[in-house]
Amino acid sequence: MTDAAIPRFTGDASPYAGGDPYADHRTADFPFTHLVDLADRRLGAGVIAANDEFFAERENLLKPGPAVFDPEHFGHKGKIMDGWETRRRRGVSAAEPHPTPDDHDWALVRLGAPGVIRGIVLDTAHFRGNYPQAVSVEGASLPGSPSPEDLLAPDVKWTTLVPRTPVGGHAANGFAVDAEQRFTHLRINQHPDGGIARLRVYGEVAPDPAWLTALGTFDLAALENGGQVEDASDRFYSPATNTIQPGRSRKMDDGWETRRRRDRGNDWIRYRLAAQSEIRAVEIDTAYLKGNAAGWASLSVRDGEEGDWSEVLPRTRLQPDTNHRFVLDGPVRATHVRIDIFPDGGISRLRLYGSLTDEGATGLAARHRELGG
Repeated sequence: MTDAAIPRFTGDASPYAGGDPYADHRTADFPFTHLVDLADRRLGAGVIAANDEFFAERENLLKPGPAVFDPEHFGHKGKIMDGWETRRRRGVSAAEPHPTPDDHDWALVRLGAPGVIRGIVLDTAHFRGNYPQAVSVEGASLPGSPSPEDLLAPDVKWTTLVPRTPVGGHAANGFAVDAEQRFTHLRINQHPDGGIARLRVYGEVAPDPAWLTALGTFDLAALENGGQVEDASDRFYSPATNTIQPGRSRKMDDGWETRRRRDRGNDWIRYRLAAQSEIRAVEIDTAYLKGNAAGWASLSVRDGEEGDWSEVLPRTRLQPDTNHRFVLDGPVRATHVRIDIFPDGGISRLRLYGSLTDEGATGLAARHRELGG
């Protein structure tokens, strides 16, 4: 189900005339792009199959960053595009040269983290006259690690998330999704053929409570485990969500960095944990932040939506490009955590190690059932 209030783009874009190829790219501010991209490669997402990728590989759909256009880049099959592009479909005979209304190409996408999808963007950047006439998206939820054959089996239930909808060339085509279910895989359809540069799937991670319970101790703030950033004082150079991405930061902009403060305040991030938990250990990493790391940091917690914050890690000096580890004096019960940095700068990762409380595990399991898990 889609939201008619979101801008829609249809029709060809003008041929590339030189200069900045994004100068005439059509896009909009979509209301869901502050959420986690469930199809982020860093979370483990992948395009696991496609019926056709003659001109450009399916894996391009999930590349980080905007699609790149090189007008001189040709190969032995023709123009090389930074996206997923299929060959032109044809009818069955000279008398019937056009594809049928049902002909379409498809790609299967494994989400990096199962979750509830709030919005999808299918960006046809640089596909000006070779984009699909329409797109549709379906979602499914399967346990384990299903193969493409498993997903294409006739007994798999697919739920329509985006009905067949006309789209435009060289445009970010956004769709709000209203399906309160947990999905693990998507089927992206382009009717009848063409090219899509990038896929982004915005939503909320819905972790498997049985897996987290079996782990016992895990990172309670990690995106893949259901943690999320609720708010941050500043997102000038990079998003606060970077601080709970998998793995260590590999470059400066893979963390969180604020603008330079010229007042007497400080910057902060507020997180919601996977569920009510007990925190026992903390890591604050400033990897690759060398001349711009935060000078000091403190950590506070809250148990519940309201109430006062309790400081569990007092203001502590941070070193540049260093992973700092702290063992708390005892388990700290919390649903929310706030890190304050002084006065500004950045951190690359925050890790909060602990385990779910009985109440947290019960609530997470109930939510899992509500979402069809």
